[in-house]
Amino acid sequence: MFDGMTAELLARIQFAFTVSFHIVFPAFSIGLASYLAVLNGLWLWTKNEIYLSLFNYWKKIFAVAFAMGVVSGIVMSYQFGTNWSVFSDKAGPVIGPLMAYEILSAFFLEAGFLGIMLFGRERVGPGLHMFATFMVAFGTVLSATWILSVNSWMHTPAGFSMNEVGQFVPEDWWAIVFNPSFPYRLAHMVLAAYLTTAFVVGGVGALHLLRDRTNIAARKMFSMAMWMAVVVTPLQILAGDLHGLNTLEHQPAKLMAMEGHYDSYPDGAPLILFGIPNEAEKRIDYKIESPKLSSLILKHDLNAPLDGLDTIPDDEEPPVAIVFWSFRIMISIGFAMLAIGVWSLWRRWKGELYEATWLHRTMVLMAPSGFVAVLAGWITTEVGRQPYTVYGLMRTSDSLAPIAAPAVAASLTAFIVVYFFVFGAGTFYLMRMMGKTPGGIDVKMGLNKGPIRTAGITPVQQLNSGVVAGE
Repeated sequence: MFDGMTAELLARIQFAFTVSFHIVFPAFSIGLASYLAVLNGLWLWTKNEIYLSLFNYWKKIFAVAFAMGVVSGIVMSYQFGTNWSVFSDKAGPVIGPLMAYEILSAFFLEAGFLGIMLFGRERVGPGLHMFATFMVAFGTVLSATWILSVNSWMHTPAGFSMNEVGQFVPEDWWAIVFNPSFPYRLAHMVLAAYLTTAFVVGGVGALHLLRDRTNIAARKMFSMAMWMAVVVTPLQILAGDLHGLNTLEHQPAKLMAMEGHYDSYPDGAPLILFGIPNEAEKRIDYKIESPKLSSLILKHDLNAPLDGLDTIPDDEEPPVAIVFWSFRIMISIGFAMLAIGVWSLWRRWKGELYEATWLHRTMVLMAPSGFVAVLAGWITTEVGRQPYTVYGLMRTSDSLAPIAAPAVAASLTAFIVVYFFVFGAGTFYLMRMMGKTPGGIDVKMGLNKGPIRTAGITPVQQLNSGVVAGE
């Protein structure tokens, strides 16, 4: 299956395969942990049984997704010592401590409070349980902070020197951790995680509304998810724009590939909306473009000059086709999310949020869109960095361990078989869990097992007035 491939290409495919499986789980668990903290806080504040029911519903899903993320992350990390041992030796003095900080400060924090969040409500009291839930949410964000600091340093290295044997030696840890691309990439990734979770929650809520539009728990989760889409999607588009400007400054070749600019434009560059990259001829075929709009977006001047890949040596160019398409997939999904948010706002304003059948059907289809956007963004970022592991300083070809292609091919084949079996089963189980109606209350009529602040109102009045559903 992998005949004719080099050890380098196979090792890159293996790392891309394992990181693609891994990244979707942290992206989901980061957002879901924060959602659980919000639900738990609302339950303590209002004593509305719907929030407790939704917390218990989603905490089980979070536990499975969290476990799958841990397992996939451990497997991925071993490749630093096998396929990429030269990179680990050269960059280890910088990235090693940062990854250790992630384990000590973030993973231990998550693991230490996870059990209390999942099983400790009746054992430790509501206050400590809320604190544990918040710490799990904080731990997931802190974990992302350290990992993105490591990865961002590989894109925009700073705060180091080179010793006599060619190792990167830390000189300024503040400059290393807060390297030039780190703040933009952290904001972009965390917002992506929140949007990913919002569309999963919204999709699940929409599914249950299609089954029964009087389902109060489904109404609540769908409403919360749509508010999240309305608020976070514009912030994500803004964060992406700022990240793009940072990329233009520090990784111009990547941005040229994203934009499809093979040629330089001395008097204003067009925004290529669609086209087919022709890497052999170094042009975009069948392109649809808007004149000078790229210069306006990137430099806020219609006539601002923009360099193209003709200013970059051929052996330093990233693979244009992959970066070009993955970037457009990410952008297209982002604007589709914005459209969904505006659509939901309009139906909410008309008082038809829970009767909008086509909105619900669309949300069910859009439920996995956040994962696709995260993967597309990650591909844009990582492939756009090529041919370097440490941008401009250490090539990928110089980072590979002295390992034979057949050995990498064998381990890659094993990964493919095991991952599709294990994570396929895990994903199927997650979908089965999401397909079940939230329990703990009579979601059809709004009858509660515990007291809520709607005394003197019948269940049907609660449903019609929207008091219980928070409408």
